[in-house]
Amino acid sequence: MNRVMSNKTVIALYVLPALLILITLIYVPIIMTGYYGLMKWDGIGEMTFIGLANYTKLLKDTMFWDSAYHSFLLAIFSTFSLIGYLIISLILAGKIKGANFLRKIYLIPMLLSSVAIAQLWLKVYHPSNGLINSLLMTFGVDNPPAWLAEPNLVLQALFVPIIWQYAGFYILIYYAALKNIPESLVEAAKIDGANPLQIAWKIKVPLIAGVIKVTVVLAIVGSLKYFDLIYVMTGGGPNGSSEVMASYMYQKAFGSYDFGYGSAIGFFLLLICLVLTWLIRKVTETKDEIQY
Repeated sequence: MNRVMSNKTVIALYVLPALLILITLIYVPIIMTGYYGLMKWDGIGEMTFIGLANYTKLLKDTMFWDSAYHSFLLAIFSTFSLIGYLIISLILAGKIKGANFLRKIYLIPMLLSSVAIAQLWLKVYHPSNGLINSLLMTFGVDNPPAWLAEPNLVLQALFVPIIWQYAGFYILIYYAALKNIPESLVEAAKIDGANPLQIAWKIKVPLIAGVIKVTVVLAIVGSLKYFDLIYVMTGGGPNGSSEVMASYMYQKAFGSYDFGYGSAIGFFLLLICLVLTWLIRKVTETKDEIQY
């Protein structure tokens, strides 16, 4: 068996199917997107090569930069929400009563599609008979806001269901990492007189620092390319107040039939994600990894 697995031809044959799938589904579409970004194309007729005109237009497009600003706000909000997820995970991993039930509750949003979640929160935010405004009117608020129609409120209103949607995902990741910490380390800290807060902050969190770094990358990159729930709930409105980069790309490509410009936006979004991922890795890299 060792002789077979040391054969380079055999190794290549094992790797080849996955490599072909990776190239076909990821690298080829990326290259084609960059290529289409160099064209003027309506998606049906002939393509006309215009060089970097779409990318030059992109740099001067104020609407694109507004959508990029909204995407970065979502990325920042999602990153800070990881603190709340981590705290919940620390509590659940602390052997509290009902932890198993609570974990199942937090995982429910993961079982729902983004469209179903959007429809649910559209009902919650309904201006006249939605849950939130009904409660506000009960407490004497005569003119509660139209959450998804107010330019100054729509982004904050959208962030809530997005954070709720992914809560179970990140809590599950943190919980699994925390449960992987040897109990002997925690018991030793208790013997030394450490209280629960000190154990959480000085022992558990440092031991799962690698997992936390991964979730930060996932939260930021996922936020920058987020699309579906926002598109269903607001379509980027009102007047572009909730437009993000992915929805703006979709609107240009499939709404305005400018596939060249839409491809340029998509390729530029990819470059932003790659640069940010590299920066996060550089900023958070450490020479020594804690072993346990």
